[in-house]
Amino acid sequence: MNELKKLPRATAKRLPLYLRNLKVLEANGVTRIKSKEFAEVTQVPSATIRRDFSYLGELGRSGYGYEVPFLIEVFSELLETDEEKRIALVGMGNLGKALLKNNFRRNANLKINCVFDNNPELIGTVFDGFMIYGMDQFEKVCQENNVNVAITTVPSHSSQMAVNTIVDAGITAILNFAPDRVIVPPYVSIRYIDLTTELLTLIFFDNQHQQLIPNYVKN
Repeated sequence: MNELKKLPRATAKRLPLYLRNLKVLEANGVTRIKSKEFAEVTQVPSATIRRDFSYLGELGRSGYGYEVPFLIEVFSELLETDEEKRIALVGMGNLGKALLKNNFRRNANLKINCVFDNNPELIGTVFDGFMIYGMDQFEKVCQENNVNVAITTVPSHSSQMAVNTIVDAGITAILNFAPDRVIVPPYVSIRYIDLTTELLTLIFFDNQHQQLIPNYVKN
């Protein structure tokens, strides 16, 4: 959507977090919430929440807060959660198998539909009810399953080759679990998940946070 493209990348990354927590609040009967209260739920500073929300227009009123159902409607539209996203998973190592077993159970509109690997020992076998196809069948299988998103968990040294196959099949949304950057056309959207970097970032901020905790709290 056009609104989403105007958002800063950091803000866009927080939208799914906001939506997930808003749905939990709604399920617990909360219909209105202020940014300070929402900050406690999401662990995002209230000033950041207000800034993020301001990019999307007048979502609330000062002193009143935000209507939870309205926010859910806004964020759902932005993230297109009502539209089914059919996903191809490339790489059936330990991470790929874990992703397949989970298969986005919290969101019925996100679903892995087909899986691929280039290991001859895996191709043609079945894991968790899914046939594992070779990469030479990628385009054909994805077209048959109307796939529009791909996740790749292959190692960095094989990432570019896997992404090339994905792009050649016409898929323009890719989530890559290899940290090294790959080359894609400008019309392709690719996100990188580097678990090591995420963990080190978490540890850094936790260390900073611990320094702010009074000694009497730690004891």
